[in-house]
Amino acid sequence: MSQIDNLPPLREVIAEHGLRAKKELGQNFLLDLNLTSRIARVGGSLEGVRVIEVGPGPGGLTRALLAEGAREVIAIERDARALPALAQISEAYPGRLTVIAGDAMEMDYRTLADGPTRIIANLPYNIATPLLTGWLTLDPWPSFFESLTLMFQREVAERICAKPGEDPYGRLGVLAGWRTDARIAFNVGRQAFVPPPNVTSAVVHLTPKAVDGTVTVKNLEHITRAAFGQRRKMVRQSLKAAGVPVEGLLAAADLKGDERAEELSIDAFLAMARALPGLRTQGQ
Repeated sequence: MSQIDNLPPLREVIAEHGLRAKKELGQNFLLDLNLTSRIARVGGSLEGVRVIEVGPGPGGLTRALLAEGAREVIAIERDARALPALAQISEAYPGRLTVIAGDAMEMDYRTLADGPTRIIANLPYNIATPLLTGWLTLDPWPSFFESLTLMFQREVAERICAKPGEDPYGRLGVLAGWRTDARIAFNVGRQAFVPPPNVTSAVVHLTPKAVDGTVTVKNLEHITRAAFGQRRKMVRQSLKAAGVPVEGLLAAADLKGDERAEELSIDAFLAMARALPGLRTQGQ
């Protein structure tokens, strides 16, 4: 492990502050500063960028973000035990690290943005998917962030980046594919973490893209919930759960009805979501 600053090695930091990872907080600490630096660089240069980090723990990724030139890092940490370690980093990088002691699930992230902003985090696994969903469903869109670079369990990463016809393709893949260009940057083995998780992890990079403003998140989620609620059935059957005339949905997306949800393109889901309000009116 290379040294990227004059701060103590992370193992010493963890020992000094008694930072045993807590399962109930979804904690798995990254100790390899080569790896954290690689994560920091996934989205390109950080010069002039404000970075929001969730769950910094002992600060391995935090240090990498600062060493790679981030203008400022705002780190949100729920675990009070980690605050003294983060304070040491703040002293080493004067004026560039702001630590917010609080629950990441309760933050209004838009208020933290100031100029070019990215979210880069080794997310606690127990809140990773709801955090991502929250960021992807913000309106107006494109949102406040330039990009998201996030660590997930490999299985979740595959769901985020899945394409139609692939086994992991589902509601999360439709949402992420609609609003972002998403890719798996690289895998991270179990041995990179303390304690090692039971599964391989992966870093996902998501870049927001412009979307059709006639489709709302609420309507798209309504359609995907119905379609994937019985994903092994033909959509003529599963879409009945949408509560509107199914033939109207099929016609809007130019579908025969014998397809299954995992076969449908994102455009097909968008077409049905766009038609949903009118079909509700017809059904009244």
